[in-house]
Amino acid sequence: MDTKYNPSGYEQKLLEKWLSNNTFHSEPDKKKDPFTIVIPPPNVTGVLHMGHALNNTYQDILIRYRRMSGLNACWVPGTDHAGIATQNVVEKKLAKEGKSRYDVGREAFIEDVWEWKKHHGDYIIDQLKKIGCACDWERERFTMDEGLSKAVFTAFQHYYEKGLLYRGHRIINWCPRCQTALSDIETEHQELPGKLYHVKYPIKDSDEFITVATTRPETMLGDVAVAFHPDDERYHHLKGKKIILPIVNKEIEVVYDEYVDREFGTGAVKITPAHDPNDFEVGKRHDLEPVLAMNEDGTMNENAGELEGLDRFVARKKVIEILKEQGLLVKVEENPHNVGHCYRCDTIVEPYLSKQWFVNMKPLAEKAIEVVEQGRIKFTPERWKKVFLEWLYNIRDWCVSRQIWWGHRIPVYYCQDCDEIMVSANSPEKCTKCGSTNIKQDEDVLDTWFSSALWPFSTLGWPEKTKDLEYYYPTSQLVTAPEILFFWVARMIMSGMEFMGDIPFSEVFLTGTVRDETGRKMSKSLGNVIDPLKIIKEYGADALRFTLMVITAQGQDVFLSDEKFQIGRNFYNKLWNASRFVISNLEEYNTEFNKDNLDILDSFILTRLEKTKETISAAYKDFRFDVLSKSIYEFIWDDFCDWYIEGIKPYIYGKKEDDGNKMKVACYVLDNALRMLHPVMPFITEEIHNHLTKVEKSLIDEKYPIKDDQLIDEENLTEFKKIQGIVKEIRNLKAQSNIKKSETIKVILLNDSFKDEESLHYVQYFAGAELELVDTLPEGGKYSKAVAENVEILVDLTENVDLEEEKERLKGEIDKLVKEIERSTKMLNNKGFVANAPEKVVEKEKEKFEMYKESKSKLEETYKNLFPGEEL
Repeated sequence: MDTKYNPSGYEQKLLEKWLSNNTFHSEPDKKKDPFTIVIPPPNVTGVLHMGHALNNTYQDILIRYRRMSGLNACWVPGTDHAGIATQNVVEKKLAKEGKSRYDVGREAFIEDVWEWKKHHGDYIIDQLKKIGCACDWERERFTMDEGLSKAVFTAFQHYYEKGLLYRGHRIINWCPRCQTALSDIETEHQELPGKLYHVKYPIKDSDEFITVATTRPETMLGDVAVAFHPDDERYHHLKGKKIILPIVNKEIEVVYDEYVDREFGTGAVKITPAHDPNDFEVGKRHDLEPVLAMNEDGTMNENAGELEGLDRFVARKKVIEILKEQGLLVKVEENPHNVGHCYRCDTIVEPYLSKQWFVNMKPLAEKAIEVVEQGRIKFTPERWKKVFLEWLYNIRDWCVSRQIWWGHRIPVYYCQDCDEIMVSANSPEKCTKCGSTNIKQDEDVLDTWFSSALWPFSTLGWPEKTKDLEYYYPTSQLVTAPEILFFWVARMIMSGMEFMGDIPFSEVFLTGTVRDETGRKMSKSLGNVIDPLKIIKEYGADALRFTLMVITAQGQDVFLSDEKFQIGRNFYNKLWNASRFVISNLEEYNTEFNKDNLDILDSFILTRLEKTKETISAAYKDFRFDVLSKSIYEFIWDDFCDWYIEGIKPYIYGKKEDDGNKMKVACYVLDNALRMLHPVMPFITEEIHNHLTKVEKSLIDEKYPIKDDQLIDEENLTEFKKIQGIVKEIRNLKAQSNIKKSETIKVILLNDSFKDEESLHYVQYFAGAELELVDTLPEGGKYSKAVAENVEILVDLTENVDLEEEKERLKGEIDKLVKEIERSTKMLNNKGFVANAPEKVVEKEKEKFEMYKESKSKLEETYKNLFPGEEL
């Protein structure tokens, strides 16, 4: 083995081996139970970010663990065509050439997108491979490949024939930048400063005015009525009258509707059916013809009169100017409110009347609600179950049409001669009603999430009845982010129940969000993004993976800085050095140790190993990746390296007699530890394991360690913990008195109750001490004192320390701590600091304050023991 572990060299070598050997491929096998995960398909435009690294490390750990546990594990990879996002990328590329998509035409534009996908679409897949993802790369799918496209068109036709799909004029969320409809959950709301404008509308043939209020005065040009509550007697006299719409001077209606809150404002509400969802419903009840005042690009249209052609926000200012000039603007109030933004380009969306395709979601939601309420699908953390169900209880119809070119073109065909509408997964050659070949396909494409909703079964061959579909579906677990709980998870459950008659997965694990160390979400605009590829280059993929796992609690947000990845680097260095030491002292790979020839040190390490296996097994069931990672870390770093390996060195170096059993125990423990750690750190564990066994093989094909109760010795574990407690206190006393760790000192133990001489030997060895066991406290002498495991420990300082120098040193250390305590007290009493500093900074200061107090107390105790009666 090399002296140092170089992650880049080893990781690249192992990755190439795995890929060339097709190590992660799975085939249906009736002799084994399947364990299936479908990857949340990253956008084909994407580059690996920390969210991907976190999410896919979770999935990779599960796949590797289940395969090592004997299941036929299959992880299906792929990418999403990401309609709006991908089209935007290619449109920007065209814009640099001075062109738009309309200049090149639909067919040529789509060819451009496919060409872009060919050159850039595999970028994120290559990056996923770099972090070690054990996907079945032979099964890689793309949401617009031939098979998945067939699934999409089949599903659309099914919904239509079942009466769940319809086309109609509805108020939708419209992005003027992308010029497409957006579903409700594709619209992200942000609170923005705004204004509430109070405007007077004249009553026709009267000197009277009605005052209404609006936050979007430019849309008033699409008003068709003013509404009042039917029981509001203040406005009964207006029945049958007309109101004059300012600026365009058009007559509009007076209507009475219970939607109006007569206690709010003046009790009068302007009705704009083409630009407000509530007004649209009022308009339908009163047969009011909607009037669109805006074009699809966000400019005003011919219905806006003199404002035609102006951008909507320019028109807003102009409307206010005109209203002021005409004396119709009553007042303007500050009114912060939530405003919808396009989730792709961040443009403010418009509620906009448009003819779109919708899926009736309530019948589909009923099945999804049922399986979740029955517990057939479980959520971790469990709090998401309530959030999920609340959304389904209040679900609205899904607008699935998009006015873009890249995506699955809606399989609806219109006969130009007889107006027949045909919905078919296969393109018809002629009209099914009149036989005409003059047929035109719908111009719109489907929402990207329509194809993603079919992902768990379309990737396995549906709508065909394939062996893969029969064997791997339902899949087992889903790991994803809460942000797409409704976009994707809910729709997959509904689709699975509708098309497969079964749930798509039985467990959903929802991850946290990756943030910077101050708690801010990572974004390019804030300049706080940590690039996982940079971390891999600097520290290695294993360090990236391990760090993310060990610091991230179940379903909680993770707070990252570059420096935190040193945790993973330090761990693999410790593991490499310890493994190198063991392997270099092994005569051969042999894990068959003599169970009848184990001392307390052997019993300790074997018991801790089996208990760690138990902890890890429970952690996997509960998605506690942090617990399993910490458990392995503590076992390897503390138990194996710091205690067992240190403890067997005298036997290795011939200072103590041994028949080779301890090296067999060490070999057994290292072998188990590597296999336990493999799902979390696959590269280094496989490299070391190959050195250990002297055989080139994939560790994923080895069995995952299972607890062996026969190796657990609770009595010896308790005894060794007592040894550890005493050793740690002796080491602390040495450190407090500036005595080197390697220096042997005299130690008196009072009230000891060791099991046998073996325990005494290990205390002396690990502590670097000559022990004297007494029943009563000796008189006189200068001792540092401590208590551990109900044993009083006295370190004789007369031979190792100059007492006068020690007195001055202790005084100096205590003075320093007093100053630090004063400084920390001032900071924590400063209300400005506590209120404004990041929470983590405040918590860190509190921890330091407690540490200073504890250290001061210990040093003062030592001073009193050494110099009784003397004042500090």
